[in-house]
Amino acid sequence: MDLLNTLVDKGLRRELPTRDEALAVLATSDDELLDVVAAAGRVRRHWFGRRVKLNYLVNLKSGLCPEDCSYCSQRLGSKAEILKYTWLKPDQASRAASAGLAGGAKRVCLVASGRGPTDRDVDRVSDTIKAIKDENEGVEVCACLGLLSDGQAERLREAGADAYNHNLNTSEATYGDITTTHTYADRVDTVQKAHAAGLSACSGLIAGMGESDEDLVDVVHALRALDPDSVPVNFLIPMEGTPLAKEWHLTPQRCLRILAMVRFVCPDAEVRIAGGREVHLRTMQPLALHLANSIFLGDYLTSEGQAGKADLDMIADAGFEVEGTGEVTLPEHRVTAHGGCGSHAEAGSGSRAEAECGSHEGGGCGPCGSAAEDHRAAPEEPAREAARVSAARTDLVAVRRRGAGTDLAPNA
Repeated sequence: MDLLNTLVDKGLRRELPTRDEALAVLATSDDELLDVVAAAGRVRRHWFGRRVKLNYLVNLKSGLCPEDCSYCSQRLGSKAEILKYTWLKPDQASRAASAGLAGGAKRVCLVASGRGPTDRDVDRVSDTIKAIKDENEGVEVCACLGLLSDGQAERLREAGADAYNHNLNTSEATYGDITTTHTYADRVDTVQKAHAAGLSACSGLIAGMGESDEDLVDVVHALRALDPDSVPVNFLIPMEGTPLAKEWHLTPQRCLRILAMVRFVCPDAEVRIAGGREVHLRTMQPLALHLANSIFLGDYLTSEGQAGKADLDMIADAGFEVEGTGEVTLPEHRVTAHGGCGSHAEAGSGSRAEAECGSHEGGGCGPCGSAAEDHRAAPEEPAREAARVSAARTDLVAVRRRGAGTDLAPNA
């Protein structure tokens, strides 16, 4: 397929695909799906080999958030019966992190619900970062605390944080449909603050909230322009008690197409399969490893993932290997330019307004400019996809009752 050959060539050159090319990936047929996975897999292997980076979540403060994000079980007014607790102490968080690190994770993601941290919260998290790093040599720590105020990113960097996560989640055009208590621009500002402070930026999306193909392409192109080192791809976990509890739009095939599109648009970034892979990819998870080079180990913030050992077995059985703490995640050009995640190098302090990875606006439409039109002209494909969406798989959605905030051992 000319489209895929063009996208592979662009991916190997870090050249930005056109919107039509990205849309065409999402519109491919089931007959073409394995070809799409193989093509995106070539790009993945070129930049990341067969390594899979493991990340581990620690929910420092769960529930009771004043924001109204429709997808979130911790939101204002949520009726989801999740764990609710205030800040873990540094030693509690460190013990939780150690379980994931013992299971093979090389990055710990410290997450707290809320609009954004107070200065006292930054102090708490700084103490936690120190506790984790004192106990675990070489560990990467990413903070995810909401919207940042001026100077807070710099303080986290000084405390030893390697990265900061703040997802765009969906397109700017539809952002107001899922959240009203803050704006899309607020999220962009926080990612830029992380960049400017020399933190490795981590920013991604949530698929499955009823968005269009155009919305998905818009948000992934916006991420490319922001140039995060890590791009988490979440698949909505429809939690009972949230406004999106009835949104079951995804199939395993749809998830694979989305991951392939993200890989083509962000070829040299760490693409991470985040929440919802067990719920929506199901038995197709091993195929997704040919597209993404990073996953979360064990459980998520408020829901349970598959057993940590099953994650490790899946990686080995699919012919991949867990990335070691001594290995650098990102390609050399990113490490050199940005001191990015996995480098343990001194990150630059520039704002990166002119992002290297997002600077290919003139990438050209290539010979496949009409491919998207050809694929979109087949009306039976979307209908077939919609008909195949399964009934709500609530049996695959379990509220987390172990690990951080409980007396039970974590899933790692």
